[in-house]
Amino acid sequence: MLLAALYGGLASAMLIVGTLLAYAFKPSPRFTAIVMALGAGLLIGSVAYDLVAEAKLSIRLPSIALALLAGALVFVLGSRAIDRHGRKKPRLSEIPREPDRAPPAADDFNPLAIVLGSGLDGIPESFVLGLSVLTGGISLPLLLGISLSNVPEGMAAGSGLRARGWPAKRVIAMWVVVVLISAFAAALGHEILANDDGTWTGLAQTFAAGALLAMLADTMLPESYAVERVWTGLLVVGGFAGSLLIAGLVA
Repeated sequence: MLLAALYGGLASAMLIVGTLLAYAFKPSPRFTAIVMALGAGLLIGSVAYDLVAEAKLSIRLPSIALALLAGALVFVLGSRAIDRHGRKKPRLSEIPREPDRAPPAADDFNPLAIVLGSGLDGIPESFVLGLSVLTGGISLPLLLGISLSNVPEGMAAGSGLRARGWPAKRVIAMWVVVVLISAFAAALGHEILANDDGTWTGLAQTFAAGALLAMLADTMLPESYAVERVWTGLLVVGGFAGSLLIAGLVA
């Protein structure tokens, strides 16, 4: 359980790394978009060859399809609920490019929505990381995909909050809450299904896979394409190919 919590917290801690990079180096939206596209490709490979492929060994295809749709539905409904109370996180295309640009009005930005939105992404990811520890060892492609996808999210949010005058310590404190939630979710995924025959594990894997795919379609891919444009597809495929190579190395 402690190992599962460690991996869940480690992947989410990359949000803090992204924020530190945003405050220290002020990376361009294009660099952030490149990292985001590569992370999306890694996650697609992890979904296909770690989550769904393993679930096929224990549950039938109709159950897999329903669990995928259920995970996507929960993510979409959760995202809509958060959006009603404020934007989930600043988009890459909204990161100020000029240092002297005036920050947006404070009342159009809900920092609590950032925490909730990132937690919504991180809970199914961390739950699956806990499952992967339970089923024989951490999935390295999944861990790398989640970690790499969290870096640009932290960079985008950190850049937007920095432009609004937020101190780095305050932003990091918000991410620490998300890291703790993710670590708990990973430990929960490990403990709840410790004695499962594979059925509930497979359903949980494909449920989280559906949530991850919905997150990719809703956030990472559109945001990356809005900035990087023509090279986005190649970068995503490059990340996917990297996922296969990593899986081959650790097999």
